[in-house]
Amino acid sequence: MDGIGGGHPLTSKVAVVSPSADDGADVDYLFLQVVPDQPVVTDRQTCGNLLAGVGPFAVERGLVPATGDVTRVKIRMLNPQVAYAVAQVPTPGGVVRYDGDQRMPGTPFPAAPIVLSFPGTGRPVFPTGRLADTFAGVEVTCVDAGMPVVLLRAADLGLEGTESPAELESDDVLRARLEEVRAEAGPAMGLGDVGGTTVPKLCLVSPPRSGGMITARTFIPHRVHESIGVLAAVSVAAGVLVDGTVASDPAAREWPYRIEHPTGSFELGLELTGSGPGTAVVLSTVVRTARKLFDGRTWPRPVQERTHA
Repeated sequence: MDGIGGGHPLTSKVAVVSPSADDGADVDYLFLQVVPDQPVVTDRQTCGNLLAGVGPFAVERGLVPATGDVTRVKIRMLNPQVAYAVAQVPTPGGVVRYDGDQRMPGTPFPAAPIVLSFPGTGRPVFPTGRLADTFAGVEVTCVDAGMPVVLLRAADLGLEGTESPAELESDDVLRARLEEVRAEAGPAMGLGDVGGTTVPKLCLVSPPRSGGMITARTFIPHRVHESIGVLAAVSVAAGVLVDGTVASDPAAREWPYRIEHPTGSFELGLELTGSGPGTAVVLSTVVRTARKLFDGRTWPRPVQERTHA
């Protein structure tokens, strides 16, 4: 993940940042997903990877003053429902630091680490009220620990789970089957008709191969992620840690929690409370990086011209 555009949903994203009126936050973050091959911009989901850039942006734009070598930026995420995050941004000498040695699988360059923490909302992470459901003839687990995700066993679909994104995207029969699952899962997860939306994501899970807790291949929802999204990873980990899900594995619950993906692995911290369908997140933490790409202005056409275009 690096750069912008390129015809891929991973690099076609927008963060709208503004001062927050919430006493518990410094800034508000509204995420917009630009769908590259359709005239669609949607706010039906959030994005944890782009969230890594919100803290540095807030400091550089003077929305949050730098405070020593590390500046804490409290962020209110506005969509799809209000949630909160805290970003610890490196600011030596009162200036945002981007360069560093933190390597994040799925990105081509090392950079300074940005620690993101997400307090739990108290909501159960299983939105259907069940640990397992069957949609379109496939047993699944629906999880929402920050990102709505449908977990499916790769083996149930005749897959190893180690296929490359290109292999999975080229399988039209598989993609059609997954869309049938997604269409049934959406209403059951309280998301309504999801035919024209980017959530829920679909994640094929299989046993780990490199010492992680699970192997994941994530559809977002039609292209396949080259790694895995921040909040999708939290949802997948929750599915592994709770008994009775399609991803449950008691042998894979030792720290550190690592999710294997096409370009490496994703490490996270996760604390849960409760049990079964009532399980909720207490706190999740991840380390991300951000790189400054450009700084400038855009000049859209006047509203009346866009209306009549």
